[in-house]
Amino acid sequence: MEKVTLTIDNIQVEVPKEYTILEAAKATGIDIPTLCFLKDINEVGACRVCLVEVEGARSLQASCVQPIYEGMVVKTNSKKLRNVRKSTVELLLSNHDRECLTCFRNKSCELQTLSEELNITEIPFNKRDTVHPVDTKSEAIVRDPNKCILCGRCVNVCKVEQGIGILDFTKRGVETEVTPAFNRGLNEMPCIQCGQCVSVCPVGALKEKEDIDRVWDVIENPEVHVVVQTAPAVRAALGEAFGMPIGTRVTGKMVASLKRLGFDQVFDTNFAADLTIMEEGHELLDRIQNGGKLPMITSCSPGWVKYCEYNHPELLENLSTCKSPHQMMGAIVKSYYAKKHSIDPKKIFMVSIMPCTAKKSEAARPELQVNGLQDVDAVLTTRELAKMIKQARIDFMKLEDAEFDPALGDYTGAGAIFGATGGVMEASLRSLKDLVDHEDLKKIEYHNIRGISGIKEGEITLGGAVIKLGVAHGTANAEKLLQMIESGEKEYHFIEMMGCSGGCVNGGGQPHVPVSKKMDLDIRVERAKALYQEDTVKEFRKSHENPLVKKLYREFLEKPNSHRAHELLHTHYTARVKYPAADLPEVKEMVIGLLEEKVGVSG
Repeated sequence: MEKVTLTIDNIQVEVPKEYTILEAAKATGIDIPTLCFLKDINEVGACRVCLVEVEGARSLQASCVQPIYEGMVVKTNSKKLRNVRKSTVELLLSNHDRECLTCFRNKSCELQTLSEELNITEIPFNKRDTVHPVDTKSEAIVRDPNKCILCGRCVNVCKVEQGIGILDFTKRGVETEVTPAFNRGLNEMPCIQCGQCVSVCPVGALKEKEDIDRVWDVIENPEVHVVVQTAPAVRAALGEAFGMPIGTRVTGKMVASLKRLGFDQVFDTNFAADLTIMEEGHELLDRIQNGGKLPMITSCSPGWVKYCEYNHPELLENLSTCKSPHQMMGAIVKSYYAKKHSIDPKKIFMVSIMPCTAKKSEAARPELQVNGLQDVDAVLTTRELAKMIKQARIDFMKLEDAEFDPALGDYTGAGAIFGATGGVMEASLRSLKDLVDHEDLKKIEYHNIRGISGIKEGEITLGGAVIKLGVAHGTANAEKLLQMIESGEKEYHFIEMMGCSGGCVNGGGQPHVPVSKKMDLDIRVERAKALYQEDTVKEFRKSHENPLVKKLYREFLEKPNSHRAHELLHTHYTARVKYPAADLPEVKEMVIGLLEEKVGVSG
């Protein structure tokens, strides 16, 4: 790797030639502030907060996009720069809804942190009077334009990483906004509710639609039996909300905190992940052996499912009919568990703690119910759970580890790795290989489908037949994989798709991580490590070995893919129109209005 030598703040450093000033400074231990920067996604130099002085340059340079060269001399901290940065942030604040105490990003807002670092105690500019309506119509995401600082992160994470492009800049100059097309609500767009826009927003312009108060209400209602379940990725990130290092596994403390919050039963979605493997694995075998629709594509990620419904309705028959694990858990709790413990299912309130905002919209889908009862009644993100713990004034760091309740709390290592990209596939292969070839394999790690490469592939022999495998994470990568299949370049029998880059560990409901930390490490990798660590410490590491799953089939479901299993654990999907025809007259009217305003065209 070719390197160059430059001087930053009187320190001579040698770094790779392809670095920007921002990266070179970071490698030297110098942190240049940013607001718009996102590595490989939003490198536009728009916010002007990262300006630096370069010797010989006629003006200040945006360090996030300025390449380095041999002999370059850079200043990142001078009175001139501090004053410029301060004025820039003051201008941003003059256009910003500054009600920080009531903002959900209070104490985790990048703009607020920067204002404190720059010692901004008053705003010398008049605040604009324009107040934009807040978009609350989506089931999962709230958009508040009054807090937007036009950094462009949400625009490009949706466009570049997800390949969707729901948001973009509209209007010009001081009137510029970031909105969906025609300033419509997110619920009127082909938005998959993945929440990646929420994850990267540096302020409070985007957030999940909270359900905390409703959950508190049912917990305190003695007439309601409140059951909670936790997704595998939550335990890999919850600790970050309490100051623990990224990727710290906090399974025991998480369970202890949920019990202190007052939930009647604390179960683990990992149990349902094991159940999913049994149903999905046998579904795949049935398709292979009986000429079913191939490739079969996993359906655990609601963001991916909605993407497929909007963009590839022709592939809906390829999706596994299995519900996602937390929906399966809800169905089992309101049937098997309710019957076994003589509880009226109507009095059970099922709460899912998820790393994902899309799970909120998934839980509301009318097809995900049994006997008129939704499988899941409320979904809280990892961030929302952290808020509840803090509201209850629980000292998370001092909690003694606790165990999941035994009724539906036991799980295998295979269930634990569901939260990482490739995890669903690996968990499936561990069981399929044993069940089909009647083996008890000891070497069960499938490293070729692990990691954060956008598209991964492999193959396995089952019953003498070669089964080709594909894995993609992030919907832009999913689209690439589908295009390769369509062109005939690739052929697969089984595909795992995850809507978010890195899988659920990087879901839109996980704790916010400052960009400066993301430059030091890959949070997808660090959080995934926690799940693989949990896998290795479990007594059972294959889903079909889970004693509780065996008991469930023996006592209630009979066998995988049975009639009862299909009634409770399987579902169907619906093709979605991106822009409903009923809305077209309104769009046409708006377009005509814009033409009349800009060009003087009439009629």
